[in-house]
Amino acid sequence: QVQLVESGGGLVQAGGSLRLSCAASGLTFSRYVMGWFRQAPGKEREFVSAMSRSGSTYYANSVKGRFTISRDNAKNTVYLQMNSLNVEDTAVYYCAADGRNGGLYSGSQAWNFASWGQGTQVTVSS
Repeated sequence: QVQLVESGGGLVQAGGSLRLSCAASGLTFSRYVMGWFRQAPGKEREFVSAMSRSGSTYYANSVKGRFTISRDNAKNTVYLQMNSLNVEDTAVYYCAADGRNGGLYSGSQAWNFASWGQGTQVTVSS
């Protein structure tokens, strides 16, 4: 059973940085596409970033140039480095994984990711 555990969330001032981590277990990590989504209060869950098994990266326009996704296959961990944070980045951030398409990126829709973590809160203050 795939298990994803996020960490690294917290409270940060606008303009600051945070690095989220997602430790994965119960899967052959290197064969999975890994992603990050977020959900702000009263809003739908939205795509943030993803990385395919080959290392190709994908970003939402709202975070492009500020956030960086990376993965360490030896540690079964995916990271999200978030810089220049603003109050609109406040949300619960979820790690997601999928191996159904051989680790290829299938798109930014949530249904393309079969496994989800419990989320970590990121709050950006003005």
